Amino acid sequence: MAEDSLVQTVEKLLESPGGLILAQLREHLRTMLKVYLAIFCLGFLLAFPITRLVVEFLIAQHRLPDGASIIVVTPVEFLMIQLRIASSFGLALIVIFAIIQLLTKGRHHPAIQQRLSELEIQIPKPGLNVLVVAFFSITLMVLGVWYSCEILTPLLLDYLSKDAQEVGLATEWRLSGYIGFVVNLALASAIGFQTPLITLMAIRLNVVERALLSTYRRHIWFAAFVFGALLSPPDPLSLFLVAIPVIVTFEASLSVSRLLRW
Repeated sequence: MAEDSLVQTVEKLLESPGGLILAQLREHLRTMLKVYLAIFCLGFLLAFPITRLVVEFLIAQHRLPDGASIIVVTPVEFLMIQLRIASSFGLALIVIFAIIQLLTKGRHHPAIQQRLSELEIQIPKPGLNVLVVAFFSITLMVLGVWYSCEILTPLLLDYLSKDAQEVGLATEWRLSGYIGFVVNLALASAIGFQTPLITLMAIRLNVVERALLSTYRRHIWFAAFVFGALLSPPDPLSLFLVAIPVIVTFEASLSVSRLLRW
């Protein structure tokens, strides 16, 4: 009886709008696999020649704290860093292409339309609105990367290097560890700075009410600190510097929505 009940539950889930969406997504990924692979290869080939310049930019002496140096401990470490950077660019192109497909074609799928109707969500048609959202998203991403490169990363590196030097340790950082540290902070900032756009869109599209967000603002603050803890070094300063911009921009977006009466 328990097995029959489980089978019936699974069948109902597969026949629901969400299940139909997942089934369609799986079929889409299977049919578009070669296209995604081609996009990845294109991005990889375009990015690989400039990976050396990216590494040179990140390890420039003026970006390092006094007394700190970058070392390579294995013969292929620099090559592996280049491969990781080029692969990341290829994956980014796939994500951008998938988002464009979702905005232009996915919204017309019957299962998606049914689910959006159930949630009373009105997705704007592709056009000027999408371009405006894309512009602000890219702008916020650039601001996040700038914040990371010019404020967050230098401050943390200076703090961490002085903390080690005070006990007599030499600050020689492995190339892969240093690049990963810098890139993770830049990624965290780029994502975190999307908070006001995501918040305003959620309110505008009736995904969630502003009053509900205000009620659970403490939970959102806590989630921001959890996000900062996952993508920053395990010290209070790093946690604070990653989480605070998320909280500030979230509160600012609530104020903007209140002024616009959304």
